[in-house]
Amino acid sequence: MNIEEVTKNTKMLIDNVPFSVETVEFVKPGKGRAIYKFRLRNLFSGNVLDITFHSGEKVEETSVTMHEMQYLFQENDNYIFMDSSTFEQIPMTKAQMGEKGGFLKEGTPVVIMMWNDRPIDIQLPKTVELKVVETSAALKGATITAQNKEGKLETGVIIGVPSFIKDGDLIRVDTRTGNYLERVGNK
Repeated sequence: MNIEEVTKNTKMLIDNVPFSVETVEFVKPGKGRAIYKFRLRNLFSGNVLDITFHSGEKVEETSVTMHEMQYLFQENDNYIFMDSSTFEQIPMTKAQMGEKGGFLKEGTPVVIMMWNDRPIDIQLPKTVELKVVETSAALKGATITAQNKEGKLETGVIIGVPSFIKDGDLIRVDTRTGNYLERVGNK
């Protein structure tokens, strides 16, 4: 594919590693060929790369597929997912998951990005409901401003929760930010 055809979200291979184009900047100097500046995200590591190409150069486009899956369980350092249509089980490592693993409980529906039949990224639901299993003591006094305390969730992740949250409360959490949204009940 010609470099002029590359747009945001195009997937391309550089040194046999898939990248997603995050930004494209076109620069036309007074003399010489036009320059295309790209910000690329490595789909394996998540690292960002800034790279420049000249007009007329070619890049290798690649494709990724999205699969709806369901989180089953964690086994050693792997998170196991099941393809909802084929029932095939696919592992992802803790390193691939990063902080996202802290928001998964059995049965959570997810979308997994695959490249050459290899899982490379995961999209969680925007919010999940998790039970608070342990909270720190609320600070007494200074009640003019909202007080947060640490709350340990059933998945092991620790987030800031309001002082009125107790052990056993079911809360909604934003998976993009890791922030408490609301209490949805008590189990």
